[in-house]
Amino acid sequence: MQANSRPVSSNQCWTHPKLPAVVRRHLAAPWRKPVADYNRAAFAALEDALATAPRPLVLDSFCGTGQSTATLARRHPDHLVVGIDKSAQRLERHVVGGSDNYLLLRAECEGIWQLLLQRGWQPQYHYLLYPNPWPKSGHLQRRVHGHASFPLLLQLGGAIELRSNWQLYVEEFGLAMQLAGRPGQVLRIAGDPPLTLFEDKYRKSGHALWCYRG
Repeated sequence: MQANSRPVSSNQCWTHPKLPAVVRRHLAAPWRKPVADYNRAAFAALEDALATAPRPLVLDSFCGTGQSTATLARRHPDHLVVGIDKSAQRLERHVVGGSDNYLLLRAECEGIWQLLLQRGWQPQYHYLLYPNPWPKSGHLQRRVHGHASFPLLLQLGGAIELRSNWQLYVEEFGLAMQLAGRPGQVLRIAGDPPLTLFEDKYRKSGHALWCYRG
């Protein structure tokens, strides 16, 4: 992956003015989308893995090729690290890591989140690493913190870490978490080993990298 990535370009210069209203509306309305059959099939693989070797959970949502999942598995050797992505094409590009404590699921994150909540299973750690920033102002509700499934993320709990090379995205996520009663810290990442291929590329391209932890 060449280190020539351009910074995020957006027609939005400040925290979206509609974010507080959008977050409050979603918090007041339960997520009603039915769980698709392929999400249930993917979740069955997670159930089997935990039945074979019960362990605490780490989630790597929107994991792309799953290379971050393999990296996180080395960081959390006593956990089952579960990478979730809806793209079979991306997951097919996964290069198997040297750990046996991770699982990749081809599924919608929202569906897996729902099923985890139904089972009463909560991750100890939840990573959201470089999700699609949807940088146009009109795409607010496609961002993780502006999406109607945001309450599911909150209900799952655990220590949450979101990373992005767009500072505004991380600041918006931090504001949404504060509005939901889960304040955390927005920090600049400096010196940490890269968790994803994108993070490595962005760093080599000279981008400032940001994270929310809470």
